[in-house]
Amino acid sequence: MTLDDVRAQSDRILDEVGRAVIGKRGALRLVLMGLLADGHVLLEDVPGLAKTLAARSFATVTGLRFARVQFTPDLLPSDVTGSSIWNQRDGDFEFRPGPVFTNLLLADEINRAPPKTQAALLEAMQERQVTVDGVTHRLEHPFLVLATQNPIEYEGTYPLPEAQVDRFLLRTAFGYPSAEDEWEVLARRIERRSDEVALESVVDREALGAMQRAIEDVYVAPTVGQYAVALVTATRESPSTSVGSSPRGSLALLKLSRCHAALEGRDYVTPDDVKAIAVPALAHRLVLRPELWVQRRSGVDVVEEVLDTVPTPAAETSEP
Repeated sequence: MTLDDVRAQSDRILDEVGRAVIGKRGALRLVLMGLLADGHVLLEDVPGLAKTLAARSFATVTGLRFARVQFTPDLLPSDVTGSSIWNQRDGDFEFRPGPVFTNLLLADEINRAPPKTQAALLEAMQERQVTVDGVTHRLEHPFLVLATQNPIEYEGTYPLPEAQVDRFLLRTAFGYPSAEDEWEVLARRIERRSDEVALESVVDREALGAMQRAIEDVYVAPTVGQYAVALVTATRESPSTSVGSSPRGSLALLKLSRCHAALEGRDYVTPDDVKAIAVPALAHRLVLRPELWVQRRSGVDVVEEVLDTVPTPAAETSEP
């Protein structure tokens, strides 16, 4: 598959998902870039903004097997990973896979699960495997997690530790729709006379894998890669942070900037590609100094400051 094919297929995917999730092309584009980069995505926003609908729509349009787990305080690790059940007929234990054995897992309200259950998902996200009763079970490729989190409600929640948040390739939000887009939602609902939106599959799992592999052909000049490293280093040196981004942040910038370039129709990465995805790739990886909560500063503010202060190199458009 060529990069031109990747762009064409990506536009078709976004057009089809956009039939269900209206007016959020930018956020949907970020989610798609996360899928193309074979990474996990954290959707953090208030309830009712189509986070779950977006996850289900992407699974349908990309032909991926889909599973949803509603995280609750009483959820056990085995409810996610599966467990060994005694098979009376065979006289032996039999492993029953949990919902994590899928291609696209929606972890709904992930911060409502206790830490032990979050840790079980952590192994699956990082290692693409689960271990039950000392036996390791590999997950089928691709395995992608779209997790949702409500940022304004903290009663009965268990905030994700920094180590787990860092496993997400990017974090984004949908935000409230404009008045015009919200009316479009209502108008389409009136027209189709049903809550359900029937979407069609645009690609299958094999085609999505081919798109992911094609992204590796996008050229990254050394100066652009060094620019990404400089941005990450600046987050560690910022006076606003107690913990800056880890090298996973540099890798996230590399992967997502390649995807951004491909969706723009280019086979090379420019500094503008890096800038375009810096906030969703880095902001959630930062731990700010405690005293800054009074100023209501966030990781987004720090990354934007870094983008303003780190010098931008000239773009290189081809391999030497």
